[in-house]
Order: sequence, then structure tokens, then C-alpha cells
Amino acid sequence: MKIFLWIVAIVIAGLGTGTIGRYIYADRAATAALKASVEAQMATHDGGYKIGDRLQQAPLVASAPSKAAPSAAVSPFKEIKWEDLAPGSWDPMKPFKGIDLSKLTDADPRAESALQQAKEYWKNAPINPAMNGKQIKIPGFVVSLDREGEALKEFLLVPYFGGCIHVPPPPANQIIHVNSVKAIKGVRTMDAVWISGVLKVTPTSTDMGDAGYSLVAQNVEIYKDSETK
Repeated sequence: MKIFLWIVAIVIAGLGTGTIGRYIYADRAATAALKASVEAQMATHDGGYKIGDRLQQAPLVASAPSKAAPSAAVSPFKEIKWEDLAPGSWDPMKPFKGIDLSKLTDADPRAESALQQAKEYWKNAPINPAMNGKQIKIPGFVVSLDREGEALKEFLLVPYFGGCIHVPPPPANQIIHVNSVKAIKGVRTMDAVWISGVLKVTPTSTDMGDAGYSLVAQNVEIYKDSETK
């Protein structure tokens, strides 16, 4: 993929709906046009997702008193959002500040320079130490790493469709390296799933991307389209 399209893809990843919304690129019209241009060149997943799509989650609010029977099991895993994994002051789009991406061409040296800076900046993205040891539940897209025949044992979980596959990897603080307690059947790359387990601040480097967190999944569930669309 050309350098220009890689940079545009990073913009999509960083500024699409449901992302770390504090950081909004000033020229919304230019960003929308660039996003449409890239998406037109990339395939749509047969699950209906497009590049940059994120999975919807219900607002995290205080739970009402439970009306379930006393014997009902309560999950120890607390649902979190991807924004919880990054420090509040961290700006994922810092390498692109002051650059009008809509006016760059592949031959522009600023494009290559910005790309290299972004790669390094996202690879070393700071994690949120308060998340270490938390029992969490979070939805995301699968990037397969290791399989046993048709069963999946190890994968990366990323927050948006296409991450590590069609577009560059997300920042390290937005990637979770997952190992499953048992092999998972019927799950492939870019499938949407919920994972539950104890989150660890354990940086991992893989061929598909650098993860700032790791998790041994106690449960992996298919994310139902009916929950989002």
C-alpha cells in the first residue's frame, strides 16, 4: 500500500466513530473525503463491517439493584471500553499535528516522515497501569496468531475492523495479546468477539503488531451483529 494511503488509514483508525474521541482532526470534511477514498479500495467483511468500524457498547453506568434470584451467578468480569486502556492525557494523533493530510502526495517527503514517526509513536504508546490485574470484559476484532488445525489458541484483539490486516496496527495501548484457556473453534481473523479474563500490563511484540497488554481468556463469545446494528 502506498505511503499516502497508509497515513490516511491511520487517520481513519484514530478518528473513526467510537474512538478516543477527545482528539478530533480539525478538517472534518477533508478527513471524511479521505476515509471514503480508502474504503472504496478495500473489501467489506462478509459480516458487514468496513475499515475503521468499532463495536458498539452500552453506556457504562452504575448498575441498578439486581432482581435476580440469590443463587444466580454474578460474573466477576467488568465490562470496560478501549479508551480505559490509554492514559487520559495521551494524544494518538500527535505525529500528525500541523499537517494537512488532504494536501499530501506519495512523493511528498513529509508523508514518509509522518508515517515513520507515527509507527514509532504508536509502537511505544503508554499503557494505563491502573488496568493491571483487572478482571475485564471487552469486545473487539480478532487477528489470528496461532491455530491448532481449525481451532484458535492465540490472537490479538484490536478495537476496530481492519487493524493489523488492512490498515496499520493500532497503538500498543489499543492491542491486547490473548491466549485462550481452551482452543476456540469457528473464529477467524476479523471476527468480532467478547473476551473475558484478567488483564496484564505485559508488552508483547508479534509479526502482526505490538501489544501493550496481555490476557488469558477465560471466555470468548461471538459478538452478535444484532447487538450493534
